[in-house]
Formats: sequence, structure tokens, C-alpha cells
Amino acid sequence: MLSDLQDLLIAPESIHPCGFPDLPVGFVDLERESIESTLPTLPPYPLIGIGSGEHPLAARLDAVIGPRDNAQSIAAAAAAQPLAARIVTQLLRMLPQLADDDALTAESLAYAALQGSEAHRGWIVARAHNTSPLPEGRVVLSREDDVLIVILDRPEAGNAIDRAMRDALHEAFALANADTTIERVCLRGQGRSFSLGAELSEFGTTTDPARAHAIRSETLPARQAVRCRDRMEAHIDGACIGAGLELAAFAARITATRRSWFQLPELAMGILPGAGGCVSLSRRIGRQRTLSLILSGRRLGAREALAWGLVDSLVDDTA
Repeated sequence: MLSDLQDLLIAPESIHPCGFPDLPVGFVDLERESIESTLPTLPPYPLIGIGSGEHPLAARLDAVIGPRDNAQSIAAAAAAQPLAARIVTQLLRMLPQLADDDALTAESLAYAALQGSEAHRGWIVARAHNTSPLPEGRVVLSREDDVLIVILDRPEAGNAIDRAMRDALHEAFALANADTTIERVCLRGQGRSFSLGAELSEFGTTTDPARAHAIRSETLPARQAVRCRDRMEAHIDGACIGAGLELAAFAARITATRRSWFQLPELAMGILPGAGGCVSLSRRIGRQRTLSLILSGRRLGAREALAWGLVDSLVDDTA
């Protein structure tokens, strides 16, 4: 595998602040590096270890992939979207030092930078097509004793989160934060998918990245979800993609059926997860696995999600 990546392999001693190899992504072969290897600094792009996460150098890297992971696909994805790969890597490096609100602001600013990029605008143009309008999304709220049940209710669109659903989710979590008698918040999806992510037809409708950042600062459901996450449960069935996964990952406890699967596809769009996911996932599974999921864009099955700590248990159903 490494023979095909020779041009992207970096020796730690060659990395210094005065000059980095000009690459979309760099790899370090941890099987070849001695335990005394050190990294004085990191390049502005992802630096990924191939080999054991037990190597002393591994913790300093942006991600570590094992021999069964496909380094070639990660290299290709980073080469196709080098700016998005760089910016999400730099963001994830700084998030552990930030409080939740500041971390969400940093994510939104990074997302805004990529919203205005040529790569993302090109993706919007390339996928433009006429589709039959689907009903607006809605969120169904109910209460059972001290439990607030929040249901994504747009099954005909796979619970894709449009503006109406986004605003309703923000209000639902704001309610949970305002009402001290609510002791648990349970998040579910109606139908065969938990959520297919953000409504794709709405991408690009706000063309000013600064204005889009201002809107997210006021209406992003994550801003309220992070405040009640200790009381929040998410119950996943089926596809859990993009913004849906980003929101669910705030929950203190996540269950999933065995047919569930998870994915962050944003890099291929020239952007990064901007619904709070860089914060929620890195807090839950660590920045290295979060970046691996973002760069690879691959589907994570329920059993692997359990092993990663993305979900806490597998169940037969979400009732």
C-alpha cells in the first residue's frame, strides 16, 4: 500500500517551521519510525499516521489509520478538495482548547470561509437540477412526564433538515433549556432514516458567507443542543448522515439499530461539517477519528460505530 504513496510520505525530522513540502496531505509510516521520533510542528495540511495508534508519535498526528484503511482514497479526497482538507484539519487542532460556544463559532467561521470558495460554488453549479418540491420539514414535540420527545418528521425526504426543521429544532432545544422540569430530551427520526443530513436544495441560497455565519449564530440547533446535552438521548435507525449525525452526536447517550450507518460527506462538497459536527464528534470520538471520517467520507456501520464510541449500544428498535 505504501509504495503507491511514496510522494506523500514525510519523515518527521524533515518537518520544520521554515518550510513544508507542498502537499494536499502527508503520511507518516509509523511502522518505520523509531519511538524517539518527534514532531516540532505540524504542516498546514493533514498529517496522517499509517500503522499503530500505540506509537508515541501517533497522538501528535491529525489521524491514524490502520493497515485495513484505504490511505489512497483519503489521499485522493484531500487532493480533490485541498482547501477544505486543510481548513477542517486546522479547525480540529484548535477545538480542544475552546469552550463549546467558542468552538461552535470557530466552526461556523471556518465553514463560512469554505462557503465562499470556488470549490463549493462549483459543487453547487454541478448539482443544480430541477426537482419537485417536497413538504417543509417539521418537528413533532410531545411530553411524557419529565421527558421531552423530539421527532424529526419529514420521512418523504429522509428527514433531510431544511430551514423549517432547523428553526423548529432550535426552538425545541431552547424549550428544554428553559423548562427546568424537563429531565430528559429524546431525539428520534420518523421513517426508515434518522436523517439524510441538510436539505441539499438549500445550499447556496444565502450567498454572503458573513450573513450565513450570522444566521448560524442565531439559529443553529447545536447552539441550544450543547446546553442540554447531559440530558439528551438520540435513538438512531437507518441512515444518519451529515447534519443529522452532527446534531445527534451532542447527545450524552446514543443508541442505534444494527442496520444504522453513519457518514460525513461534506468534504466532497468543498466544505466541512457545519451543523456543529466538528465540535460534537470531536468531543465524542476524538479529533483523529473525526478527521478520518471527514476525509474518507466513508460509511461507518453500526458495529464499527459502537467500537469507536460513536454510539453507546445497539438495539433491536428505537422505541
